[in-house]
Amino acid sequence: MAAACLIDATRSTTCRDTQAATHLKLISILIIFFTSIIGISFPVLLARYFQGKPVYDRATLIIKCFAAGVILSTSLVHVLPDAFGALSDCHVASKHPWKDFPFAGLITLIGVLLALLVDLTASAHVEQHGHGHGDGDGDGEYTVVGTQEEMVGKKGSDMSVKVEIMGEVDLVKVKQRLVSQVLEIGIIFHSVIIGVTMGMSQNKCTIRPLVAALAFHQIFEGMGLGGCIAQAGFSFGTVAYMCFMFAVTTPMGIVLGMIIFSITGYDDSNPNALIMEGLLGSLSSGVLVYMGLVDLIAVDFFHNKLMSSAPWLKKASFIALALGSTSMSILALWA
Repeated sequence: MAAACLIDATRSTTCRDTQAATHLKLISILIIFFTSIIGISFPVLLARYFQGKPVYDRATLIIKCFAAGVILSTSLVHVLPDAFGALSDCHVASKHPWKDFPFAGLITLIGVLLALLVDLTASAHVEQHGHGHGDGDGDGEYTVVGTQEEMVGKKGSDMSVKVEIMGEVDLVKVKQRLVSQVLEIGIIFHSVIIGVTMGMSQNKCTIRPLVAALAFHQIFEGMGLGGCIAQAGFSFGTVAYMCFMFAVTTPMGIVLGMIIFSITGYDDSNPNALIMEGLLGSLSSGVLVYMGLVDLIAVDFFHNKLMSSAPWLKKASFIALALGSTSMSILALWA
């Protein structure tokens, strides 16, 4: 263990160049900002182009499945291994209690349970307020609604049927918006960690390949988040705000990391910095795993009526899911 730490320290010394690292980080701020804008804007603009056309629902579904693959791969191939790596670093893993227990897995589990708690609480709140407008005894239950053919010809109950249909549509839409907002929080959490870690680093050998890799990383991750935002039906102002926040988070993290290093000299190889990186990364990984599997993949493949309308659509959605996972996983070769 001590020999490994010595080898790592020697390699870090040869690559340590504060001036070159600062130059690379300034370039990366502009590159990452513009690639983030491109990534998150593409599915949003694509969905708005198709909106109102017969293929709109199918197009947004395929985009969302691609997004789910990107999010799942981000959590399992990028965030979680980095968290395990930070907490298993020789400077951390040689100390108590970090060498006695797999804390990265524990914090990931906590992240999953925390995302579930937020999801349950928000869903219960939405359903309670959504069902409360109905008439009757106020038991919060929807009455059974027939098929469209059965509803044709109804006169006295037409208004109540429309109200119930709109109520269900509103609940689905609110749920999609909630998923998009929680997902953006998890991604922003992850982006801040990446940015601050890169901003504190003075290792030019590490930063140089990260600039290109993070650019593609932000494109695919932006496409994933943008696909969910596109389906949620936010107003233009909200969409613009969410896209802007995603685009500036990583550059702001880089600037913050540079400020922290210039003020304190606090290096990213410091054990306390590695512990913080590992814990925060594990937490965000748990949130992203839950969102990818439960709120994206499970909802679309098992609870979306559009999937059962055409067999080819389910195949196309699975292919989109696999492509999203593959494209993001390949980037792990460089970042």
